[in-house]
Amino acid sequence: MSSMRFHILLSLLSPSRINAFQLQPPPRYTKSTSTPTLSSSYDYNYAETSPPSIHIEENTYRDIDSLTQWAEEAGVQKAPGLEVTPSFFESEYEADSDYEAMTTEDLPSGSSVLYVPQYLILSSNAAMAELRCEEMYEAEQRLIYEDGDEEKSNDMIRHYYLIYKILLEYEKGQESPWYAWLNSMPRYYSNAASMTSFCFTCVPALMRKLAMEERSILKKNHLAIMNTPYLSDETKRSAALWTFAHQIVYTRAFEADDGSGDLRIVPMGDYFNHGTEADVSFAYDEEGNYWAQTIRDVPAGSPLRIQYADPTNPSFFICTV
Repeated sequence: MSSMRFHILLSLLSPSRINAFQLQPPPRYTKSTSTPTLSSSYDYNYAETSPPSIHIEENTYRDIDSLTQWAEEAGVQKAPGLEVTPSFFESEYEADSDYEAMTTEDLPSGSSVLYVPQYLILSSNAAMAELRCEEMYEAEQRLIYEDGDEEKSNDMIRHYYLIYKILLEYEKGQESPWYAWLNSMPRYYSNAASMTSFCFTCVPALMRKLAMEERSILKKNHLAIMNTPYLSDETKRSAALWTFAHQIVYTRAFEADDGSGDLRIVPMGDYFNHGTEADVSFAYDEEGNYWAQTIRDVPAGSPLRIQYADPTNPSFFICTV
C-alpha cells in the first residue's frame, strides 16, 4: 500500500467517519501493571510456582466465548453484526474447528467493523524493547543467517521476540492479560511446522522446498529459545509448547505498513481469514490503535476477509489455521 493510500485509508477510518458503530470511551483497562520493566534479575519463571492453565493438546476446546467477552471488557469495539464463528465447512462441535470473523448484518462499503486499542496489540518492537538485553545476545546470534542476509536475519529476530513474548505470557497462565486470547488459539495445524519427515515426501517439489524452509525456521527458533535466561526449563524442553508459540506468531503476525518493520498480532483482528478479493481493509492510527472497515458491500451471513499477501505467492498460504 502506497503512503498516499495509507493516509487516505486512515482518514476513512477516523472516528468522525464511523458509520457502523459509535466509538465509546474505553474502559479502565491497562496491561502496564502486568508488563514489568525488564531487568536481568527479574524472575519470569511463573511456571515454577503457578502451573499454566492453557492446555495445548490438539483436542483442546477453543474458548471463543471468553475471548469475545474479554475483548469487550478490554476496550475492543466492533460492528453489531461482527461475530467469531466456526468456518462454513466446520462443525461447531469439533474442538479443533477453524474459526473466522463473519457478519450477521448487512454491512455497506465503508462501514467500520473493528477497533482494537494499541495496548492489546502484541508487537515485535514492544517485545524487543521489553526483553532485549545482554543475556539475549547468544540467542540472537543463533538466528543470524550464515550467508549474511541482514533482511532475513532481522525478520527472524522480530518473529523470535514475539514467540518469546507468547511463551512468557503462557507461563503466567490466568495472570496474563492475554489469557483469554491465548486460550482461543488453535492447537491443531495442517502446515509445514506440523509436518513429519514422511509428509515431506508426499507433497510437490515447490511445496516441499517451502515447507522445509519453514521447518528450518522452527528449529532455529527452538535453538535460540534454549539459550535464554527467563523461561523455565520445563518450557524450554517442551517441543509441543514452543511449536504452539511458533504457529501463533507465523500464522497471525503481520508487518505494519509504516516502514517500522514492526510485526503485530491484533487480538480479534486475527480472526479475519484470507480472501483473494478482500472484504475488509485495516490500518493503524498515529497512536497505534487498529481500525478495520469494509471496502465493499458485505451481505449478512458472509465471512469478513482480508488479503494476507500477494495472491500469486503460495508460501504464505501453506500456513492456514
